[in-house]
Amino acid sequence: MDTAKRMNRLIGQLKGIQRMIETKRDCSEVLQQISAVKKAIDGLSREILVSDICQYVPSKDAKKVGEMVGRAINL
Repeated sequence: MDTAKRMNRLIGQLKGIQRMIETKRDCSEVLQQISAVKKAIDGLSREILVSDICQYVPSKDAKKVGEMVGRAINL
């Protein structure tokens, strides 16, 4: 997914959480959305890191490097 699209989705999720807090939504609902944002941020971080690293490896190795980075991030 495009980095800009991921950022816009994250901004929308954060604004949604802000509205949930302002309207005093149930704590568990807010925490569930916060968890979703954390996962989205992790995905964005991984995408940015893999993209940056893959600039320096041959294109034939990019997929393997991306998988290795993903595993390292998830440790």
